[in-house]
Amino acid sequence: MLDETIDTERIYALWDELSDFEASRMPEARVHLLSTVCNMIDARQADWIGAVRLVDNRHRDPLFGWRPRSHSALYPDAETARTIQEAFALMEKGEPDITTIRNAELAGQFRVLMLDELATPEWFESYSYKTFYRGLDRLDSIWVGIPINADAEIQIGFHRAISQPRFSGRDRRIVTHALRGIRWFYRLQMLSEGIGVASEPLTPMESKVLCDLLQGLSERQIAENNGQSPHTVHDHVKRIYRKYGVSSRASLMALWLGQPLPP
Repeated sequence: MLDETIDTERIYALWDELSDFEASRMPEARVHLLSTVCNMIDARQADWIGAVRLVDNRHRDPLFGWRPRSHSALYPDAETARTIQEAFALMEKGEPDITTIRNAELAGQFRVLMLDELATPEWFESYSYKTFYRGLDRLDSIWVGIPINADAEIQIGFHRAISQPRFSGRDRRIVTHALRGIRWFYRLQMLSEGIGVASEPLTPMESKVLCDLLQGLSERQIAENNGQSPHTVHDHVKRIYRKYGVSSRASLMALWLGQPLPP
């Protein structure tokens, strides 16, 4: 039985709104999802992280091979970006904090976790909390882990400022219900970044070219849109095809539509 204190009609409307976004507008769709849920739980900021599991040293690694490969903040700013990159660098070196380790231990299952479930009491006095939370005006967080396949997942964090109260159980239930039933949306988001489905992440320019390809624009039109030569755009297109393991626009579109690749 659904919690009567949750605005389920708003959540269902949100799902309908997400389905109306075209494939070329996935970044905008992501912002819409994050901003809507933030409004529902009075969160001041949200992070979207694409993570992949690497094979090397998986069993000896404190994160079991998982590493972040993309990050976007709902309300981006230079200080947040710099601080998040510092946190990512520690993960790359195999020096994550306890909250990251505990989250990685649960990878492979949909999960919604309060910050105090991931942390130990002493962690709130640590460098990690002072730098990556209080240093960014974050008092409390709700973290969501969404598996896409065995080696890729999306992690979403919603954050409240130091001036706010901590999140409640109701806030957690809202987040759980709003984010649980839209796996199709997360798959498209992963495709848009090349995380977990491409051989390597797309560059910012490749992402722009991909959006134009998905709108059906010709390479000459894409070149005009981006102020580049047709030859340069053709090189971008070839790299996009190679990263996705396809050889044509039809095959690329089939990936987005979840259809078998054409012969």
